[in-house]
Amino acid sequence: MQTPTSQQILAQLIAFDTTSHRSNLALIDHVRAYLAEYGVDSRLVMDATGQKANLWATIGPADRPGVILSGHTDTVPVEGQDWASDPYALTARDGRLYGRGSCDMKGFLACVLAAVPDLVARDLARPVHLAFSYDEEVGCVGVVGLLEMLRDEGIRPALCIVGEPSSMQVVIGHKAKRSMRVTVRGRGCHSSLAPQGVNAVDYAARLVVRMQDIAARLATEGGRDADYDITHSTAHTGTIRGGTALNIVPDLCTLDCEFRVLPQEDADALVQELRDYARDELEPMMRRIAPEAGIEIEVFAQFPGLETPPDAEAVTLVKRLTGSNGHSKVAFGTEGGRFAEMLGVPTVICGPGAIAQAHKPDEYIERSQLDACDAFLGRLADWATRGA
Repeated sequence: MQTPTSQQILAQLIAFDTTSHRSNLALIDHVRAYLAEYGVDSRLVMDATGQKANLWATIGPADRPGVILSGHTDTVPVEGQDWASDPYALTARDGRLYGRGSCDMKGFLACVLAAVPDLVARDLARPVHLAFSYDEEVGCVGVVGLLEMLRDEGIRPALCIVGEPSSMQVVIGHKAKRSMRVTVRGRGCHSSLAPQGVNAVDYAARLVVRMQDIAARLATEGGRDADYDITHSTAHTGTIRGGTALNIVPDLCTLDCEFRVLPQEDADALVQELRDYARDELEPMMRRIAPEAGIEIEVFAQFPGLETPPDAEAVTLVKRLTGSNGHSKVAFGTEGGRFAEMLGVPTVICGPGAIAQAHKPDEYIERSQLDACDAFLGRLADWATRGA
């Protein structure tokens, strides 16, 4: 059997449209069949609809602590983006491989799968686990079911490597996130009678200003961590929608906002601060005119931060395998926080590609990054074979 290259496997994975709102089962079935060719059994943890699945597979002795290689199968949409080539057909140009998910993060999955024949051929002293998830892009929610299964079965690996794009650099931390949808309900009326209504847009604007105030406070008074490019926690409003016409006082306005918080700080306390402001200051003013008015703040997505100690054995190992002594932390979220929180497993982020290329039109990964990841996984296989 001819061993496929990581680039060949990446081309196969890119061909599956696994945008988060779609099923990932076609890709998962493809991966399961590939693993079966090499005698590797896999298990699925389905979502409630039966249309999405996490995949778990183990190569080597399952009764010993080993390493998890973790990656998500879902991607962000291509709608509204101007691509120079088909986003679902891997296209090579000038040392770059273009396609949706090539960087984030099917490149890592391809390298992991390309390493399977070598791993199977070895007499591993430690197991190598594959954990492929769904719905990472919408809040790191899909992997939760898989982690619950592993926790219930008492599986405690020695470390987890999440292959998010880090240019093969060692990342030991990321911020927590709370994504909020705010719904402001007022009372509509003709704009000539504006004082008789409750302008939902006006009150939503007050919440936006409050988010700005919190952001300013976090920037000047909050905690600091110099390992991050943005060294403090942040607050941000991304969208606001309200009103139908200039001469109508709007009775409804919605906005989406978020907190990205250093792991040592309390993200839920910031959410509560916004809720307290809405309940204690804004709603009383609204309800003096319209008792039915009110504000709802829903946390629709969240994930924990990651904070792996720089002197942890897992960090030392990954540094040795990459040949780098440095480490950093990133503002974007990963499933790493979930692995650390739910399983208590030391977790490091290290994968091919640059995060700057993720989610963009003409997303790409450098061919050299796949080569670097292939070499990294080869050295990881050496470690798993020696068992020390």
